[in-house]
Amino acid sequence: MGYALIGILIGGIIGFLLPYTYNTAYTLYISVAILASLDSVFGGIRANLEGKFNTKIFVTGFFGNALLAAFLAYIGDRLGVPLYYAAIFTFGGRLFDNFAQIRRIWLTKERPVKTTNK
Repeated sequence: MGYALIGILIGGIIGFLLPYTYNTAYTLYISVAILASLDSVFGGIRANLEGKFNTKIFVTGFFGNALLAAFLAYIGDRLGVPLYYAAIFTFGGRLFDNFAQIRRIWLTKERPVKTTNK
């Protein structure tokens, strides 16, 4: 878990320091893909806390969800139908559900009882 947090921190720092910009026409696609990726990250944290984490499932879900969400947004944009709402509701709902479950796991985790030596 510590390696994941260090990786997220390093990735965030690199993202802020690199002067990379993209065309604003892709903003919708990128934002939906980031939402889907965050859903996968929170799902991975939850799976790790539950002892069910699988790297293959996490990596394929991370990239698969991001690509699927961006593709839905693209197809919807071409058809004139806001299909990106489906991705927002689905991944947004799952993101909050995973966060709630993570919070419950952390709050109900058995903590060692402090004893004092007399």
